[in-house]
Amino acid sequence: MTTPFEVIFDGALIRGESDGFGLPIVFLHAGVADRRMWAGQMQLLADEGYHVVSYDRRGYGETTSEDIEFNHLIDLEAVLDQLSIHAAIFVGSSMGGGLAIDFALEHPERTVALVLMGTAVTGAEGYETDEDVQQLEEAAEYALERGNIGTANRIQAHLWLDGPYGEAGRVEGPARELFPAMNEIHLNHSPLEQEERPESAFDSLHTINAPTLLVAGALDCADIIALHEDLSEEIENAFAVVLEDTAHFPSLERPDLFDPILLEFLDAVTGQGDDDEDEEEG
Repeated sequence: MTTPFEVIFDGALIRGESDGFGLPIVFLHAGVADRRMWAGQMQLLADEGYHVVSYDRRGYGETTSEDIEFNHLIDLEAVLDQLSIHAAIFVGSSMGGGLAIDFALEHPERTVALVLMGTAVTGAEGYETDEDVQQLEEAAEYALERGNIGTANRIQAHLWLDGPYGEAGRVEGPARELFPAMNEIHLNHSPLEQEERPESAFDSLHTINAPTLLVAGALDCADIIALHEDLSEEIENAFAVVLEDTAHFPSLERPDLFDPILLEFLDAVTGQGDDDEDEEEG
């Protein structure tokens, strides 16, 4: 069972949870979610002998913040420092992946490995959204301008959970229930308009030496797929996979596909799986 923690830092009360012991793995959520999106993977990896950590960034989940200047990268550093984590593996989804990349560039000595799912990249240019995505984004923005949070949430669930090219409601079950619950909190949150953004990371991707797993869903937005493909070329020590019949959140939609790939990558990076096999043979 996870243990909750709080970090009071620079006008914010950052709330998160941790579990297990061993090599730290820090989970960073997407911009339409909160830390709950990683609950299944947190439990899985804690059981595998890792020290797992997740937290809600400002504007999301249970974290509260004044509307003051802030930087998500500095917040991440504060969380790690309070938990006495010097180095970790970072698992990031979408904007959380972009944050993981920013951290790896700023602190390569603290970055053991990266797992990036449908990731964003700070400063990435030239990846234009297509008409299907634009229509959904504009419809969600229109709903928000008129204060219709429920409609905006349903549209964003179509865009990000189902994928923009299929029917709304394609994904069912627990993921269908969790996504709007997470996103509603963010949509109702008072805007934080003083975020300090890191410099562009795109031109520095080739300097990342940490082993990197890149995961994308085949039904995700075309520009995200294109970025995923370019990252597999730019990051020297990268392994890339596209999961069929999934969209922006393979870890939520098909953990039966995502989790084995995650475990295999972690075993390759850490050798932890080999240690387990040795113990069984002994």
